[in-house]
Amino acid sequence: MSAAQLLNPKAESRRRGEALRVNINAGEGLQQVLSSNLGPTGTLKMLVDGSGGIKLTKDGSVLLREMQIQNPTAVMIARAATAQDEITGDGTTSVVLLVGELLKQADRYISEGLHPRIITDGYEIAKNESLKFLDGFKLNKEIDRELLLSVARTSLSTKLNSTLAEQLTPDIADAVLAIYQAPAKPDLHMIEIMSMQHRTAADTQLIRGLALDHGARHPDMPKRVENAHILILNVSLEYEKSEVNSGFYYSSASQREKLVESERRHVDDKLRKIVDLKQEVCGNDPKKGFVIINQKGIDPLSLDVLAKNGIFALRRAKRRNMERLQLVCGGSAMNSADELTPDVLGWAGLVYEHQLGEEKYTFIEDVKDAKSVTLLIKGPNAHTITQIKDAVRDGLRSVYNMIIDKSVVPGAGAFQVACAAHLMSETFRKTVKGKAKWGVQAFADALLIIPKTLAANSGHDIQDCLALLQDEQAEGNNVGLNLTTGEPMDPVQEGVYDSFRVLRNSIASSAGIASNLLLCDEMLKARQMVPSFLC
Repeated sequence: MSAAQLLNPKAESRRRGEALRVNINAGEGLQQVLSSNLGPTGTLKMLVDGSGGIKLTKDGSVLLREMQIQNPTAVMIARAATAQDEITGDGTTSVVLLVGELLKQADRYISEGLHPRIITDGYEIAKNESLKFLDGFKLNKEIDRELLLSVARTSLSTKLNSTLAEQLTPDIADAVLAIYQAPAKPDLHMIEIMSMQHRTAADTQLIRGLALDHGARHPDMPKRVENAHILILNVSLEYEKSEVNSGFYYSSASQREKLVESERRHVDDKLRKIVDLKQEVCGNDPKKGFVIINQKGIDPLSLDVLAKNGIFALRRAKRRNMERLQLVCGGSAMNSADELTPDVLGWAGLVYEHQLGEEKYTFIEDVKDAKSVTLLIKGPNAHTITQIKDAVRDGLRSVYNMIIDKSVVPGAGAFQVACAAHLMSETFRKTVKGKAKWGVQAFADALLIIPKTLAANSGHDIQDCLALLQDEQAEGNNVGLNLTTGEPMDPVQEGVYDSFRVLRNSIASSAGIASNLLLCDEMLKARQMVPSFLC
C-alpha cells in the first residue's frame, strides 16, 4: 500500500467498499449453493473427490465439511455453521441462509449511505429481542412418545425421502426412549449404529439388544441359542504373554514340555470352572443355553473344549460392546475365573449368528429390559448407508434436544414469520430509537428467508406463499407453510416441530457472524501465524 493511497481518502473508502463487497458476495454465494437443500422438498448435491468418489447428500453439515471452499470469508461462515451442527446437531443450512440474507439486506442500506456500524447495532437489538420472543413462542411439552415421533419425523424428512423417513421415525424415537432413564440425560452413546451392506434401506431396523460384528470361532459351536445365560468375561483363555519385557529359558525339550504343560493346566483350570458353572445353571436341559463373550482371546484348544460342552463363545469383543452388554442383558463383567457364580450371569431370550458373505454377525435379542439398543442400518450400497447414517444421527439428536429442553417450536417457518411480524410491530418499533431501526428492519426481512426458501424448493410462488402466511399471522394465527399445497397450516396440529436450542443458536450465531463480516473493512495477507502456546 503506497503513501499516496494512505493519504487519499477516496482510495481508502474504495478499499473499504471492496472488502465489504468481498464478504457480502461470499455470504450470498454460499447461500445460493445451500439454499436448494432446505426442507423436505430440498434437492441433493453431488460431491466428487479427486479419485472419482461420489457422494449424494442434502445434509448441510456434510456439504460444508467436504466441499472445497476457496474464499476465506466463505470458509469462516462454513466453519461457524458446522460448529452449530456439533453443538446442537442440526441447523447448518439455516445458519448459512441467515448469514447470507443478513449480509444481503445490509447491502441494501449500505448502498444508500448507511454506515455498517449502525446496521450491526440494529442487528444486536433485533437478535436480543428475537431470543426473548423465542422463549415466549416455544411450547413447553411433557415427554411423550407421540411428540417424539413428530420431532423425529420432522428431522428425518429433511434428510431422506418421505417413505423411508416415515419408516425410520418409530425406530429413532423408541431407541432414545429405551435408553432414557429420567431424570438423567439420555446417553446417545448407548445407541449402537451398525451397518450391513445388504438388502434395501427399508430393511433398516431397531434391535432391542446388541449386534456384534463377529461370530463364533469354532465350526461345531451352536449357531442359535435360546434362553441363553450369558457370561461376560475379561479373562485370557490362551497362552498368556507377560505384560512386561521378560523371557523363559530352558535347556532341553523336556523342560519346554513342562513349561507348556503348566501353562495349559492354568488355562484348563479356568475352562473347568466355566464348564462347571454351565452345568450348574443349565444342567442337561436342552431348552437352556450358555454363551461366553470374552474381551480377550480364546485359543483353539479352549474353543474345542467349549464347543464339546455346547457353549457358544465369542472372543476379542470390543470394549464398547462389553460395556453395553451389561446394560442389555444384565450380569457383571468378570476379570477372573475364580469367583464365577450364577449371580454374575446375564440373560437373553435369543442369541444367534448371521452370516453375510464372508462376514459373520452375532445378535443378542429378546432381553428383559434393554438399556442399550442397536440401530442396524441396511442398504444396497455404501452411498445409501452413509446417507441414512447421517440422517439417523440428526434424528437422534433432535429427539435428545426435545427431552433436554422439554419444549419445541412450531416449524415450517412459523417462528420466522411470527418473529419478523413482532420485530416490525408498532409496540416494539417505538422502543428502538435512531437509525438502528433500519438494522432491525433488515433483520426482520432476513428472517423471512426460511419460509421463502421452503416455498421456492416446493415449487410454489414465493410472494404468494409469504403474503398468505403474513395475512394469517396478522389475524393472530401462528402458521407454517404446507409444502404440498402452498397454503398456511397449523404446524402444531400437523406435528411439524423445530428444536428450541437449534433455533436459539442459529439466531445468535448468524447475527454474530454477519455483524463481524460487516465491520470488516480491510483484507490483508498475513504472515504464517504461530500458535501462542508455541511462542
